[in-house]
This record gives sequence, C-alpha cells and structure tokens, in this order.
Amino acid sequence: MEETLNTGDSAWVLVSFAMVLLMTPGLALFYGGMVRAKNLVSVLYMSFVSIAVVTVIWFVYGFGLAFGEDVGGLGLIGWGQWEFFRTTPSVMREVIPVYVFSLFQLVFAIITLALISGSVANRVRLGPWMIFGVIWVTLVYLPVAHWVFSKGGWLNRWGVLDFAGGLVVELNSGIAGLALALALGPGLSFRREEPPRPKNIPLVMTGMGLLWFGWFGFNGGSALTDGALAANAVVNTMMCGCVAMLVWMLLERARFGHFSRLGGTTGALAGLVAITPACGYVNLFGATAIGIVAAVVCTYAVEIKTTVGYDDTLDVAGIHGVGGIVGVTLLGLLATGKYGSATAGLVFGGSIALLGKQLVAILAVGAYSFVLTYLIGKVVDKLFNLRPGPREEALGLDTELRIG
Repeated sequence: MEETLNTGDSAWVLVSFAMVLLMTPGLALFYGGMVRAKNLVSVLYMSFVSIAVVTVIWFVYGFGLAFGEDVGGLGLIGWGQWEFFRTTPSVMREVIPVYVFSLFQLVFAIITLALISGSVANRVRLGPWMIFGVIWVTLVYLPVAHWVFSKGGWLNRWGVLDFAGGLVVELNSGIAGLALALALGPGLSFRREEPPRPKNIPLVMTGMGLLWFGWFGFNGGSALTDGALAANAVVNTMMCGCVAMLVWMLLERARFGHFSRLGGTTGALAGLVAITPACGYVNLFGATAIGIVAAVVCTYAVEIKTTVGYDDTLDVAGIHGVGGIVGVTLLGLLATGKYGSATAGLVFGGSIALLGKQLVAILAVGAYSFVLTYLIGKVVDKLFNLRPGPREEALGLDTELRIG
C-alpha cells in the first residue's frame, strides 16, 4: 500500500498538525492575558493538560469511536479501527498515512476541550477539570465528530457542510462552555458586578498571533491536500479574519467613540471562527460577507451575558458559539458549488435544502452538546468538587498549584 502515498499531501497535513497543536498554547496565552494575575497559571495549565488528556484518549479509543466503521448504520458512533496498537506508520488512509490523518484530527479534539475552559476561567479546579475532560470528550466530542467528519456520520451522509469544524469545534465548544458556566453558576467577581480586568494585553495579542498562525493549518489542512482547495481555504481565512477585525473596530468607534484594548483582537477571532466551516466552499466575496456579519453579530452577542446574567467569563459562547452559528448558516447561502463540494447555496443558484440542513445541524449539535455538558458538569462538580470553595476562588486558583 505504500505506493499510494502522496508525499506532498502527507507533508502538508503533517505540518498542519503541528500548526494546529501550537494553537492550544496560543489559546493558553490568549486566555491567560485576560484573567487576573492570581489565576494566570491555573488558566494556562487548563489548556496544557487538555493536550495530554485528549491525546491519551485519542490513541486508546477516541479515533476508533470518531472514525471507525459506523455502528448499525445509524450514523451515531464509530467502532473499531484501533489503529495505534495494531498497525504501522505505512498503513494508508487514501493517500496519506493513517498516523498523519489521525494526528491532524487529534488536535481538533484537543483545542475544543481547551476552548471550553474560557467559559469557566477562575472557577474550576485543575484535577476535576481533567476528569471532566475525559468524560466530555468521550460522550460529547467523539460522537459529534463522527456525525460530521466521518463518512458514516448521519450529518455527513445527509449532506451537511462543515469544512474545518464550525459544528464540531466552534459551535460545540461555545455551547458546551455556556452549559458548563450555567451548571457551575457565576463567579464571585461576576456576582459582585466587578468589571473584567485583563492583566496583560501583550500576552493576549501574542496568543492571538499564534492562534491566527495555527488557523491556516486548521483550515488549510482540512483540505487533506496541498493543492487548490487548501489555497482557497487559507485565502478565505486571511480575508475573513481581517475584515471582521476592521468592522469590529469601526463598530466600537461608532458606538463608544474609541477603540477598546481587546476589540480588534476579538473581532479577528470572531472572523476566524465564522469562516472555519465555510473556508473551503466559498469565494472571497463569501469570506468578506461572513467577516462582516460575524463582527456585527458577535459584537452584540458578547454583551448578552450581562443582560441575561450568566457568567461566560471569556466569551466562549459569544464568540465561538455564535460565530460558529454564523458561519454554518451563511454557508447555506454562500457555498459556490465549485470549491470542495458541488452543492451550491441560495446565492449561487442552489436550493433552500442546504440552508435547511445547516440549520438542523446547528440545532442537533447545539442541543446535544448543551444537555450532555450540563449534566456532566453537575455530576463532576457533585462528586469531585469541580468548582472551588468561595475562599479558594477569592484567593485565586494559582494557590492550589503550589507555585514557586
């Protein structure tokens, strides 16, 4: 089977794996710069331990459940293909080694779990967080990944489009973050109506730089080829992130009369989130439109928590959840039918069927992720004290790490 290897495609996906892996340390810096100094190291740790926890799960059984042969033809979960304990690196999956394909998919699972930590930053203990991570990845991430990414998954077979994880990573993490935030309740500072106090803006921007760099591997690597499809995904990623950043800054200027310390960075992030499901299927017109809509919608979405009263600490629901919804929805309108998929959206002469499927997928993934995450959060908190006591929370969670 070695003669089927495409060295260019394999090299690109392997490099993309490394780029996406770097996104999780980047996320750690991004989150760490936004919290108070007394919680900085604990927030960094939550992202880093996600790498270790998810990697072990993935190699033991995660890949088999997500990408194994579908059980019963229902499209709900895979089984088998426990590749890493019975095969060699020369075994192929189409034109790239199974090892390479699996490594690339692994880093999607890692960053999805790490993203959730932003919703509950400052109020989750590290040990119980690892327990939560094992259960959540097993019961939530792996089934959703099978539904969307596996050829046997029910959403994939139905024709739902998601090029690089708008449903599996972005919407899933945003809704899960919201559910966990509600399960644990608001933090002390939120209840006291203390405004956020980002500790280190340069750290935030450094983290965002690493995220943006990794996103080219995240989206471009999802083509699983080094050709035109990957180039289209990368160009659209760049355009959408920049458009959303500028629109966000203009909105801030118009609404408040000044630019905020985090506004442009947050806008770029919203654009990168929203283009993720669509990057391989749209053209530059579509990428521009998605960037504009994502910036406008997410600007207001991050403010809802203060009105409704839920503590999504670092706006995971407002950016990743809502941004994912924007991208998956607009894909039903803006898919060209020329790149990545022959199915076109309404704007390019397609039927309304694609838009309907995209909306159903949003509801299905969102509902499943919310309900399961809420229950997992409640159970882990009850059994293992996921949330620290008021005194620990007031002192800062870095105290439990015995730093220094």
